[in-house]
Amino acid sequence: MALTIVSILIAAIPVAYCYPTAFQDLEEIGTNRTSIKFLAVGDWGGVPYPPYITAVQKATAREMSKVAEQMGADFILALGDNFYYKGVDSVDSPRFEDTFESVYTAKSLKVPWYVLAGNHDHAGNVKAQIEYSHKSDRWRFPSYYYELNFHIPNTGKTLTIIMLDTIMLCGNSDDYVDKKPRGPLRAVDANRQLTWLQERLARSKADFLLVAGHYPVWSVSEHGPTECLLQRLHPLLIKYQATAYLCGHDHNLQYIEESGVGYVVSGAGNFLDPDVRHWNHVPKGSVKFFTGQASTLGGFIHAEVTKDKMIVTFFQAKGTSLYRTVLSQRNFE
Repeated sequence: MALTIVSILIAAIPVAYCYPTAFQDLEEIGTNRTSIKFLAVGDWGGVPYPPYITAVQKATAREMSKVAEQMGADFILALGDNFYYKGVDSVDSPRFEDTFESVYTAKSLKVPWYVLAGNHDHAGNVKAQIEYSHKSDRWRFPSYYYELNFHIPNTGKTLTIIMLDTIMLCGNSDDYVDKKPRGPLRAVDANRQLTWLQERLARSKADFLLVAGHYPVWSVSEHGPTECLLQRLHPLLIKYQATAYLCGHDHNLQYIEESGVGYVVSGAGNFLDPDVRHWNHVPKGSVKFFTGQASTLGGFIHAEVTKDKMIVTFFQAKGTSLYRTVLSQRNFE
């Protein structure tokens, strides 16, 4: 009897962390649509004192609304550090209103926001952010890590986005003076997530496969490459032909290409950092684009996934695109 109870409990544990697979419905699909469009922004989480937002966040939100209206956005990926500096303490925190709901008010941004947690979120109550999904029409944070699947309209092609919790996987960078994570708080949780990820990647037949987390795999800026992700995630991205990896953590915009995978850093939603101290710590020639200048006023990316390619455009908050790249669909031959 005791053994049965234990095995039931063990079977139930992963449910809290990962989310069952299903295809998401895209809202307001026109009959002629043949692509999926989305924005991705990281490190957008305001400040914990009035007015609870920054000038960069405000400018970026305004430009996001314009780009979403003009180019289209079916959803938004929120890449962590959703609330500076210590996340939220409960599902009733006023920060949800002050730093999220009352900032991204444009109609074009009233689309699903798929959320993952950053290191600052883990300083607070991540479960409260997950629970907020039940209180908000657009905040979608079903579990610490989860998978999103989409049919690209009228093409027969599919897009999969795997949302990770890189803090659970690698540890919290804020626990150390040099801001480098030293390993997970609970190895069992890290290993469970990694096993789940490997299974999802191995099984994926998606034409476009994106993985998103807060920490970067490659970055030239203050935090640099994340050693834990280079060891645990990087080989999987290459082995399973991921289209791209999206992240934040460093407060700038970067595009790095290596071994057929695109690495997008979109961490300019609230602060800007022009630091390039790790320029020589990424593979030679891999950096295709970088900006962290205060003059940009902030930034984010717009992506469009069509039947045979993914177009990624980097925008600055002051109203112009800075860089565009095209990624190919996965090749299973």
